Amino acid sequence: MQRIKSILMSAAILFAVSSTAFAAKAVQVKSPNGQIVVELNTEKGKLGWSVSRNGQKLYTMENVGMQLGQKAVGVTAGSVKQRTTTETIRPVVPLKCSNIENAFTEARVAVQNGTLLLRVMNNAVAYRFETKVKGEVEVIADRFTLRPAVDVKTHVQQPGSWRTSCEEGYTHQSIDEWKKGGRFGLTPALLTGDNDLQMLIAETDLFDYPHLCLRPTADGAIESAFPPAPAKYEWQGDRGFNVTEEAPYLAKTNGTRAFTWRYVVITDSKGLLTQTIPAQLAPKNEISDVSWIKPGKVIWEWWNGATPFGPDVDFKAGCNYETYRYFADFAAKYGIEYILLDEGWAKNTRDPFVGNDELRLHELIAYCKEKGVGVILWLPWLTAEQHMDLFEKYAEWGVAGVKIDFMDHFDQWMVNFYERVVKAAAKNHLLIDLHGAYTPAGLEYRFPNFISYEGVKGLEQMGGCPCDNTIYIPFIRNAVGAADFTPGGMFNAQPGIYASHRPNSAAMGTRCFQMALYVVLESGVQMLADNPTRYYQNEDCARYIASVPVVWDETRCLSAKVGQHAVLARRSGSKWFLGAIQGTNQEQTVRVKLDFLPAGRTFKMKAFVDGVNADYQAMHYNVKEMQVTNQTELDIKMARNGGFAASFE
Repeated sequence: MQRIKSILMSAAILFAVSSTAFAAKAVQVKSPNGQIVVELNTEKGKLGWSVSRNGQKLYTMENVGMQLGQKAVGVTAGSVKQRTTTETIRPVVPLKCSNIENAFTEARVAVQNGTLLLRVMNNAVAYRFETKVKGEVEVIADRFTLRPAVDVKTHVQQPGSWRTSCEEGYTHQSIDEWKKGGRFGLTPALLTGDNDLQMLIAETDLFDYPHLCLRPTADGAIESAFPPAPAKYEWQGDRGFNVTEEAPYLAKTNGTRAFTWRYVVITDSKGLLTQTIPAQLAPKNEISDVSWIKPGKVIWEWWNGATPFGPDVDFKAGCNYETYRYFADFAAKYGIEYILLDEGWAKNTRDPFVGNDELRLHELIAYCKEKGVGVILWLPWLTAEQHMDLFEKYAEWGVAGVKIDFMDHFDQWMVNFYERVVKAAAKNHLLIDLHGAYTPAGLEYRFPNFISYEGVKGLEQMGGCPCDNTIYIPFIRNAVGAADFTPGGMFNAQPGIYASHRPNSAAMGTRCFQMALYVVLESGVQMLADNPTRYYQNEDCARYIASVPVVWDETRCLSAKVGQHAVLARRSGSKWFLGAIQGTNQEQTVRVKLDFLPAGRTFKMKAFVDGVNADYQAMHYNVKEMQVTNQTELDIKMARNGGFAASFE
């Protein structure tokens, strides 16, 4: 990711005040457009601030601070220096757009044992601490309390323990209702208010530290929560571990460092789908040569049971050479960049170097290379941890990437495991996709070979992946980064009718809902979850899915309402795609303008639309073609749990 400074106002310092002047007059930090105003609280021992937009107070941050051993950070505020900056960011893996304008006002506040960085953007407020404490320190506490100043509903995943794959569905509750459940919540978390107010709480530039969680307080606020560092643990099988004793601290880390950015995006439903705050706050790319990092689509066999059944199948299907060669042939025919070999390719999951006898692994890799198809291998995380030399060996074999699974923790130790893996993979020019993972928090910008995370209730849940949960993913989970949802099911069913298992796996929602996900959702590796045979049987759908890019030059939101629908138009080069999904049990019609198209030109729109019977027979769809211009207004009619997918030429 490159950053290009275009404006640096007033030598970066607009004003500075002493601690005595600070106490006499509250200090305001305003977004570049002046709409968001942060007012710092200077009262000793109660570092915090209030946030307003267009004159309306939205929330306060109270009791912000840290405890590093015996040293408190953030208790006393001193001098303040502000700067306003505008720069252009060019992400290595552009999931939303290839050029991002980043404008912000930053205040550097001198506090006890460090500095508070407070950054105010046109649609977000972020903060982090920089500390200067000698040697290694134990972080005993890291606290903030976010108190909404308006009525809000929370939308958050609530696991039952610190051991979680982060694949829970979203709950939709008031803070008081959340409190009654007694569970903490994961980030990102969304707060919604009246007049389409959306406030997304998340973090980035996480390293050598636990992942941020949230907990409701007894008095209607939300406070920070973290998994303690593990002191003792026990291995479970080939992929798990339980923490048997917790350390009396959150992290043991360098006392002189920058801690994690925490931020609140302040916007509306449409703004959630187009905001780029994770990229704007991202750490610098540490890979000098990124030419080998190739995002793309992946044909995947786990969901469909690796059992092609078409008229051209004259072999016994399974985890063998013939089956994967069939998958590779499909990938080559449709221009799919990768195939994924999931669990079963290795003779033993504890040994990452020996394929099962029927697979003929090295012959398969060579065959895929001839076809121009890369190979990604699945591993349990414990095998990777115990064989960190596998990345060098896989590079020698010609493997393109590794999918690592079942971490199911996000304490400091596991966060550091992510970094070790991604660094080792980058050194050997391998892509990394992590499943059983916490949500994106900046490592993917430092090492853009880290191409996707799971941490989402995705299609692998089959009947447990309802559209009324999926509709929140673009607004919450994808709002912070790539999500390996694994879409693409061609056997489609409405709620109440779903009854399916592998190898005949089914996807909830209409056929067009599944197809639109390739435009609406974001991932550096976008899976095709279903069987090649099913794609061959649905040639028009397969061709459309294969044509949809994974990275984008531009993203426009045409219409959106959290929990209701999302309509996105995306551009790659000169070609536009449109995807619309809705997650309710009622038919919806959304009217949109196609004003994203270049003026003065006529385009052929090819659209996949829900059939008249899609509300019951979810596989019913029609293909429609029409001439359109940027003056066209389009009525997008979606069946319940339906969708709409189109391309423009």
